[in-house]
Amino acid sequence: MHHVIIGNGIAGVSAAEAIRRIDPHSAITMIGDETEIPYCRPMISMVLEGALGPERLPIRGRDFYASLKISPLLGERVTALDTDARQVTIGEGRTISYDRLLIASGADPRPIKAEGCDLENIFFLRNQAQVRRMQAVLPDAREALVLGGGLVGFKAAYGLLRRGLKVTLVIRSGYPLSMQADETAGAMVLAELCRQGLDVRVGVEAIGFEGGTAVRRAHLSDGTQLACDLVVVGKGVLPAHSFVNRSQITVDLGIVVDAHMRTGAAHVFAAGDVAEAVDLARQTRWVNAIWPEAVAQGRLAGQNMAGRSVAGTGSLGRNVIRIFDLDIMTGGIVSPEQEKGYEILQCHDPRSHTYRKMVFQCDRLVGVVMVNRIEQGGVLLSMIQGRIPVAIDKEKMLSPGFNYAQLLP
Repeated sequence: MHHVIIGNGIAGVSAAEAIRRIDPHSAITMIGDETEIPYCRPMISMVLEGALGPERLPIRGRDFYASLKISPLLGERVTALDTDARQVTIGEGRTISYDRLLIASGADPRPIKAEGCDLENIFFLRNQAQVRRMQAVLPDAREALVLGGGLVGFKAAYGLLRRGLKVTLVIRSGYPLSMQADETAGAMVLAELCRQGLDVRVGVEAIGFEGGTAVRRAHLSDGTQLACDLVVVGKGVLPAHSFVNRSQITVDLGIVVDAHMRTGAAHVFAAGDVAEAVDLARQTRWVNAIWPEAVAQGRLAGQNMAGRSVAGTGSLGRNVIRIFDLDIMTGGIVSPEQEKGYEILQCHDPRSHTYRKMVFQCDRLVGVVMVNRIEQGGVLLSMIQGRIPVAIDKEKMLSPGFNYAQLLP
């Protein structure tokens, strides 16, 4: 049996380890477009800010591949997949046959459409190589522009601010973290960012850049111009599946998988940021591109590739992040459509800088936003994941001293 894994991130690593625990003998080939050993991608922003050295990023030792008897093909990118022939193509035409295939190719940065975006010193923040290139120009940089108000945009802005640069954060939506939080929490984050010295522009986007070989100025959609000698694009990611033939495998935003992480093609699985599985809060397919889900999905895929029959329950989007003096936790559906019959309860105390919002569908909690005092938030996430009915007066759950553990069976 030959297992081929596309991607050497945490989903692929988790799958390989799951396979080896069950099957110590079959061949495993892992294909990765980076040359580094597996590392913690969410922590690269800490390298940018100088809080960590790159030597702290690896999540497995240099003997990882040898110890698991994995044949690594690093610095290679899959360009085509033929599920009928059971072959993947690398680069210009090298092919590798498989008996079982896992697509764990992750996600690529969402591109921008702006004139001059090919100038030097315009970066994405997605991998170690990009951080190294950014660090090389930091000594000569003075004014940075960060595009995108999501988690990547904030982490980039925070890192550059810590490096002593003047930072402007440009957000197309009306408030930061619009994909993770609601408007009230977003307004609290916006106020905190401004208080800490960031120049934040909301409701605008970059439409062009100018300079010689390197960027020197940005043009915004509201007609203003900004001087900048470094730009970071942090406008989210898209599942990396350009090599997939859509006549052979069903693709929506991500590659559609069932509860066993199987695609519609025989012997082909998908996991991690590239996969679209059932969302536990929405009860429909969704791409939840977060580290914990990549671990769980990779492990599940590996077990099924090795011959077990193990079904997952679904995935759940959630985030916990500290933004200067604000602790924020979100999970599930945070900004529901009113006509869908959701019940929303919320409590905002500006004096204590706390906010909590809970979204219910009938007697089940399906979404939560908490700003500060988030210590018991894990219980609420467990309720969403377990679809546990709420058997008490829901208003009590907004009380600052309420013990959420009472709600668990």
